[in-house]
Amino acid sequence: MKEEFLHYLWKYGLYDMERLYDNERNKIIVLDPGEYNRDSGPDFFNARISVAGTVWAGNVEIHIKSSHFDNHGHQNDPAFNNVILHIVADNDKRVFNANGEEILTAEISFDSSYYEKYTFLVNNPYIIACQEDIKKLDYIFVRHWLNSLVIERFRTKSESILKIFSETGNDWEETFYRVLTRYFGFRVNTEPFEMLATALPFRIIRKHTDNIFQIEALLFGTAGLLETGLFKEALTDEYYRNLIKEYTILSAKYSLQPLHGWLWKFARLRPSNFPTVRLSQLAAMLSVAGGLFSKVLEVVDIKQIKELFEVSASTYWDDHFVFGKRSRNITKNTGSQAADILLINAVIPLIFVYGQSRDCQDFSERALSFLEKITPEENIITTEWKAAGIIAESAFYSQALIQLRNEYCKKRKCLDCRIGNKIISLGKKLKDHEELLLEP
Repeated sequence: MKEEFLHYLWKYGLYDMERLYDNERNKIIVLDPGEYNRDSGPDFFNARISVAGTVWAGNVEIHIKSSHFDNHGHQNDPAFNNVILHIVADNDKRVFNANGEEILTAEISFDSSYYEKYTFLVNNPYIIACQEDIKKLDYIFVRHWLNSLVIERFRTKSESILKIFSETGNDWEETFYRVLTRYFGFRVNTEPFEMLATALPFRIIRKHTDNIFQIEALLFGTAGLLETGLFKEALTDEYYRNLIKEYTILSAKYSLQPLHGWLWKFARLRPSNFPTVRLSQLAAMLSVAGGLFSKVLEVVDIKQIKELFEVSASTYWDDHFVFGKRSRNITKNTGSQAADILLINAVIPLIFVYGQSRDCQDFSERALSFLEKITPEENIITTEWKAAGIIAESAFYSQALIQLRNEYCKKRKCLDCRIGNKIISLGKKLKDHEELLLEP
């Protein structure tokens, strides 16, 4: 048994309150279980109990065995002097605080079905441990939890975004550029795209928004993709040679240091996802006068914001995937699916964080509404949830399901999950829908 399970029982009152006694068989009445503490110190702060007509206020400490109080060194820690109640599954030893005062200790009794359900979930071989039981819950209850998880996911992303915001001298355009560029890697080339955004600041690109060719030269050159010998077929290619000439001038002007071209991955990628094509598409996005993020903040319609990210690579790439090697002619659009990925992972979180940091709820609410209007992601996680009977109607819910699976299911934090919490609390009372329909 783990202490966290006893914490759960105490927090939600899932124990036999009629069988909570002190050593003299005085009944302990819990008036307030206290505030759950996940940091150092007692497990619950500011609890209130009544024993033999006397009301006590203080902290509650919980252990599997009472002897663990001493094993953890609490008997020498003044932080535990205000413990008014020690809750245990096995009262195997009298314990005392740093003042030498005995601590009131009581054994907790509970329905064994709670622990059976808990162990079933945490030991289940499937990542979604409750995939059978979740179907028996009211979907409105599940949906309410998913709504909270989206906000939780955005707040988690906020930390990394605000860190970049601080590193860029509180420049939102620069922050947006770095986050957007990172996600242009689409997993395989995430790291080199992120390195590129750091090596080539947006303040430099901003000076060339009226000339997309110069932006391409800056991106390709700083990315290291204009290195001599990297594309041998391109040595006589006019476009390629002009990019090198332009970058030679611009890199000297801005003291730019290119990355190593070998950092970029081409193997096992669809040609339309080659970094060469993606960089040209990125250049098209960044060539917006006044700054792309400023445009994003002005848009209130999902269709308009998608148009900002559904762009085409320059005409050279219509019949190329790499420098100097011709291919069949096809316009290289980012496409609706790629635009959605950028919106979900970069654009919408930025709008949300921007609104939160400036205490402007309109932007945060707009971000959430955008998410609700984008089609859900289709990946292994949403497929797993679909098998469990939970279908995402939009990107809003697919993001929530990703958060739930990665931060709760995968880590077996069933006690912290409202769904797992509910399933465990029902124990044997959780029935199939068919059984419920047969009840009068």
